[in-house]
Amino acid sequence: ILVTAGPTREAIDPVRYITNHSSGKMGYALARVAVARGADVTLVTGPTEIKKPMFVKIVPVTTAKEMFEAVKEEAADADIVCKAAAVADYRPKHIADEKVKKSDSEMSLELEKTDDILGYLGEHRLPGQFLCGFSMETQNMIGNSRAKLGKKHLDMVAANNLKVAGAGFQGDTNVLTLITQDEDVSLQLMSKEDAANVILDKILSIQKEREKQ
Repeated sequence: ILVTAGPTREAIDPVRYITNHSSGKMGYALARVAVARGADVTLVTGPTEIKKPMFVKIVPVTTAKEMFEAVKEEAADADIVCKAAAVADYRPKHIADEKVKKSDSEMSLELEKTDDILGYLGEHRLPGQFLCGFSMETQNMIGNSRAKLGKKHLDMVAANNLKVAGAGFQGDTNVLTLITQDEDVSLQLMSKEDAANVILDKILSIQKEREKQ
């Protein structure tokens, strides 16, 4: 199992960077639960304050580009990919070599798109490989997540709404909806550890059904 977790940091200059509020807790919970259940786990992680799980191959990265390259390499050996990282969609087009000094005028940043990691995985998936994406929304959660499921050729999306109590960044709980081609399964408020177990149960049940077919 390959799991990605945490935020990425995209440098503006040697002092500043663009990032997001992701703590990495959901991805780390998935890695801990998976290894406890006997999986061979690789965790590609952005910068977090979380203790690294034992018996897991850790691949630390900082930027979206580094995460893309690491995932490309590690996905070749993965039966299941759970992409829980909150990867920056954009990065500064030009990184200043020196600290950008404050002036009296306004400042604007020119941004460029980062690599679409999930899109790449969907287009280059291995036979039998299961791809689970994550979707954090603030509106139209089901519609946006279903669009992501189809566009990126995923097997499942674990979606949540940032505005729902207990489902936001940094917390130890989550309120997920597991979206597949056939159904939407709404989960109650639970710990991220429990949510990780439910996600893995769902993935394994889908895989078992496919093997029967």
